[in-house]
Amino acid sequence: MHLPKAELHLHIEGTLEPELAFALAERNGVTLPYATTDELRRAYAFDDLQSFLDLYYALMAVLRTEEDFTELADAYLARAAAQGVRHAEIFFDPQAHTARGVPIGTVIEGLSRALERSEETHGISTQLILCFLRDLSAEAALGTLDAARPYLHRISAVGLDSAEVGHPPAKFREVYEAATALGLRKVAHAGEEGPPSYIREALDVLGVERVDHGLRCMEDPELVARLVADRVPLTLCPLSNVRLRTVDTLKDHPLPQMMAAGLLCTVNSDDPAYFGGYAGDNFDAVRDALALDPEQLRTLARNSFEAAFLDYDEERRARYLSEVEAYAFD
Repeated sequence: MHLPKAELHLHIEGTLEPELAFALAERNGVTLPYATTDELRRAYAFDDLQSFLDLYYALMAVLRTEEDFTELADAYLARAAAQGVRHAEIFFDPQAHTARGVPIGTVIEGLSRALERSEETHGISTQLILCFLRDLSAEAALGTLDAARPYLHRISAVGLDSAEVGHPPAKFREVYEAATALGLRKVAHAGEEGPPSYIREALDVLGVERVDHGLRCMEDPELVARLVADRVPLTLCPLSNVRLRTVDTLKDHPLPQMMAAGLLCTVNSDDPAYFGGYAGDNFDAVRDALALDPEQLRTLARNSFEAAFLDYDEERRARYLSEVEAYAFD
């Protein structure tokens, strides 16, 4: 679907398509445990979040140089542009790379090379969000933020991702306080597999401005009322939810009920190379499975720009919103 939209929940490492993985493996002398791209695609059958993460981190071994990260980001941006994305706020996981001996500067400079030319090349404005891996220590997160200090002019916000259960947001209070002091915006994954209480912690302890996923808020009516009253955006990822067994089928997804409750929902692709679709594919999927009408889809697109960190350029936000309103559905 070419409806203009912002993508606010996208892990750049999760855009590594099998073809690019094999090309980078050959260039960097990395041996993958799969003989062909088809064999690798068949491995994209996940039981839960952890089974996905195991493959996700294993494939990162092919990413070694600035050129690799530039090529990865360029490939994503080209696909996103073809599906109507006009603005993308892109997550990256520096700890997954520094643990392999890849310097944080290599990652950030490589990604930034693609992002800096994205508007000219792809018609997409971009921002970069540094994520901490929640299954690592709080001290490691602080060390990562400190290592990123020379590159803060390239980073808009911090986030929190990876295995959620057993790693509550409050664990990262100190690093989020440090990020606030540095003037960075704040988001965090919460309420995907973790309980609604994790969403409350992300809001109250970390001070996040957006909740990534937030699906399980529907189990807590008081929390839903708060999210509605405070207009806290939720960055939902429908195809991801099905692939990771958070919902059984797309027809079971609570998106219509969430919208009806007044929640500020957005639709995003999460890790599209692994979960079966990019931003436009997710819009197509929810339209078909949940019988969303054009005005509901327009609301989701409008929400995405309202939830974006575009405060620095309200004229740009208004321009994007005008594109949404002018879009003619087939």
